[in-house]
Amino acid sequence: MSRFVDLYFKTLKVIVGLCLLVMVVLVFGNVVLRYGFNSGITVSEELSRWAFVWLTFIGAAVALRENAHLGMETVVSRLPVLGRKICFIASHLIMLVCVVTFLFGAWDQTVINLEVAAPATKLLTGFFYGIGGFFAAMASLILLYNLYAMASGKLKDEELIQIRESEEELDDKKMAELQHEMRQGLRAGGTQRQHADTE
Repeated sequence: MSRFVDLYFKTLKVIVGLCLLVMVVLVFGNVVLRYGFNSGITVSEELSRWAFVWLTFIGAAVALRENAHLGMETVVSRLPVLGRKICFIASHLIMLVCVVTFLFGAWDQTVINLEVAAPATKLLTGFFYGIGGFFAAMASLILLYNLYAMASGKLKDEELIQIRESEEELDDKKMAELQHEMRQGLRAGGTQRQHADTE
């Protein structure tokens, strides 16, 4: 199950990358065509706006799962474990209320605009608003799982703080994870060589 979830979120990262690529190609290409050839791509602005919105919401869901959102941990980090748990539960419940409210709003907008065509692309604008519902549903599941993991004791004490105060701190964590994976890979390679030598 864990491998399936990891694969799912890796797929979402690929979609985010594709959205960014579409934005760059359409916007840059439209600028070149407009100033260089007195022409342009009619759907460029609309499609790039859609890609940006989808990129934002999908990226927010991925960042929530990886605890990559920035925040302030000055007070929470000084609390005892019980205080951290209380803050963890309170913050997750508040976020749940927000995303569930967002989910209902996004659903209403999706239904209202499901048969409304966009002016340039003629795509149904319901899909434009639908990404908000996708994000809210994903965020709700992630928050509920985090609460379950804390209640069942699967979260370590240091994992009760699920934000980062700076991008540098986040980069340091990523670097530590990569170094750990590299060490594991080297150990696995060394073990395989030892087996080959003994054979």
